[in-house]
Amino acid sequence: MTFVLDAFDADPGTRQPGSHGTAPGSAPVPDDALLEGLNPQQREAVLYRGPSLLIVAGAGSGKTSVLTRRVAGLIQTREAWPSQILAITFTNKAAAEMRERVQALVGGAAEGMWISTFHSACVRILRRQAESMGMTQSFTIYDSADSRALIKRILKELDADTLGFTPGNVSGKISKLKNELTDAESYSRNVNADDPQEVAFLEIFRRYTAGLRRANALDFDDLIAETVHLFRAFPEVAALYQRRFRHVLVDEYQDTNHAQYSLIRELVRPIKPQHVPEDTRMSVDANGGIPGASLTVVGDSDQSIYAFRGADIRNIVEFERDFPNSKVILLEQNYRSTQNILDAANAVISNNFDRKAKNLFTTVGSGDKIIGYTGYTGHDEAQFVADEIATLHEQGERYSDIAVFYRTNSQTRALEEIFIRSAIPYRVLGGTKFYERAEIKDAMAYLIQVANPADDLALRRIMNVPKRGIGPATEAALQGYADRVGVTLRDALPDAAQLGLGPKVTAAILEFAAILDEATDSAPTTKPADILVKILERTGYIDALRATRDPQDEARIENVEELVAVTKEFARNNPEGTLVDFLTEVSLVAAADELDDSSGTVSLMTLHTAKGLEFDAVFLTGVEEDLLPHRISSGEPGGLAEERRLFYVGITRARKRLYLSLAMTRSTFGDTSVAMPSRYLQEIPAELIEWRQSPGMATSRGGTRSRALNGRGTGSSERFGYGTALPAAPPRVKTEWTNTVTNKVRDNGDLTLAVGDRIRHSDFGEGRVTGVTGEGSKSIAEVLFDQAGRKRLLIKIAPIEKL
Repeated sequence: MTFVLDAFDADPGTRQPGSHGTAPGSAPVPDDALLEGLNPQQREAVLYRGPSLLIVAGAGSGKTSVLTRRVAGLIQTREAWPSQILAITFTNKAAAEMRERVQALVGGAAEGMWISTFHSACVRILRRQAESMGMTQSFTIYDSADSRALIKRILKELDADTLGFTPGNVSGKISKLKNELTDAESYSRNVNADDPQEVAFLEIFRRYTAGLRRANALDFDDLIAETVHLFRAFPEVAALYQRRFRHVLVDEYQDTNHAQYSLIRELVRPIKPQHVPEDTRMSVDANGGIPGASLTVVGDSDQSIYAFRGADIRNIVEFERDFPNSKVILLEQNYRSTQNILDAANAVISNNFDRKAKNLFTTVGSGDKIIGYTGYTGHDEAQFVADEIATLHEQGERYSDIAVFYRTNSQTRALEEIFIRSAIPYRVLGGTKFYERAEIKDAMAYLIQVANPADDLALRRIMNVPKRGIGPATEAALQGYADRVGVTLRDALPDAAQLGLGPKVTAAILEFAAILDEATDSAPTTKPADILVKILERTGYIDALRATRDPQDEARIENVEELVAVTKEFARNNPEGTLVDFLTEVSLVAAADELDDSSGTVSLMTLHTAKGLEFDAVFLTGVEEDLLPHRISSGEPGGLAEERRLFYVGITRARKRLYLSLAMTRSTFGDTSVAMPSRYLQEIPAELIEWRQSPGMATSRGGTRSRALNGRGTGSSERFGYGTALPAAPPRVKTEWTNTVTNKVRDNGDLTLAVGDRIRHSDFGEGRVTGVTGEGSKSIAEVLFDQAGRKRLLIKIAPIEKL
């Protein structure tokens, strides 16, 4: 079978091989070297040929190796040219790794592949087809901060905050709607005209959409949604890409949302006869059309943890229904973790029902037992983590091979305090990122305005940066003039002399406009680095930072200089790259891509951020009710199952050592309350965990396990101002907590409480029940204690007795 590629991204008329005449399950066999080291299931996944394949890849089962060898096999056996293959991942880091691996397997033959994230692939398509959407190819991509800034302005215009709208909740709702492929007009069909809040939101949504269009901009959610709308509105455009991509492979399929799922469906649809050019030589079906592309998806329903972002677990659970005659292959052999860690993970996840049953195993042996730790306070727990990390490092473990996970960002406070005092080098992933810093967004706004003069949001950001005397009143006058004349804010700048703003302000506006116009005119033939350097010089941005003599501004200067270095590196890697290309690359940088394995620091991150990573030693902290599972999850459909998957993901990040820790008491919003061990701990077989507790609950806040007191450090707790003593923990509480964790859970049998009952708690003393929620073993009592105040207790396991 032959194939003639349509003319984009390849030489027109090039004859291409194809694979859709191949019977399911059969294919030419690639070189033995390509299959070397694969287990039977991995080998089957690499060699299978058919319309659709689901590879259920357990954690650490070598899915990246399977995907890359499958792609390499298609190229090596000439079943497809590289340009016919679209491989989609969720992060730039994963895409780069896959591209490098394929190139290592087939060398230069891999040139022309599309291996990218969903968003990167869609940007490439949308820039080519921008005119079909009524936009120019230089459209701006708004990040979340840009979107919220636009929404904030709209809320102010409409005085919508009186109805309870905030930039955050409006942005979240619009994002959710776009991920469901719902635009403002389709949303309007179901709006209740009698509900003022719904009517107001619709107007906000419409103005937001119009604002993006006026600015020749798309937000991040638009990149996928608009591509789907483009394909549906212009079937001939969809057919171009359907004919082009004959093999579509998707990694982390369990994390796809509705828009991403719809994009995949559009790409693999059969091509209608009217969209098949006469000179295209491809195998056709009985109706004269071309079969859709082969689809390979890799994923694991047990690792679906992004429902809050719109990920739909049904996409993978119902794959066989969506794509009939699919082949399903399970990858269960784990190449990452020890068997003890895997046994714990298997035991926990087996309690979820919405999954394909599988059982992870390894050949590397049982390994060390999981270490469990019960501390008195969150600081006590943090000290234990710091001490263990110090011990591991002294035994030769690199800091960069150690990670600490937590459910919520608020848990980092105690960890950071103790790490600083214990001299443990660390970094928090998910803090303020490079491209979110104010000075970087300033510099980027200048570049965006050069590339896309219609972007008023970028222009407003830099109109008075550095300060040039253009205040809010002047900006409003310019905007009013632009609205009256029907031009963009940028087009209004040269007419400033007509507005009676005064000679000094007018001169500043005209100079500002001249800088932008000069840069815009030179942009097509000038490298991004040269444009940025010229702007920084002409505007005096760096000089303005230096003039403040603020130590923080020295750091800001270094950040701007780093951005210049980034633009120069881009030029080295992309000799023909334009300013638009650079802005596109920057806009698609993902948070998880920022992890630097050579940083020499311990990584602190949320469990959601940990997805896709692995470390020799993992500390999973705060394994308590209301944290893991999070208190919000218990009231949401499927919430507890997703929290269990989150716990499973955290466990399976560990290669050699896993630590599970919790605290007896934890301070939340300034209120200290007794915490309860997570229900998920009960699901781990007791023989897999070696439990420890704080040796002496009445010690200094740092605990008796501090490095100084253990002889592993040179300082002391007093040296760091850390000698304040905590009140002694009641012995009975300490004993019962130890029993709670090591001997499963305290069991109060069928104890029931009602409003008005008096109870005695081993720690809080006597109190009166003021409310009871939940049923059976999940019943929670709200108790007003005579001395300790109001507390919430899980009746089944709390150390209480009814009076």
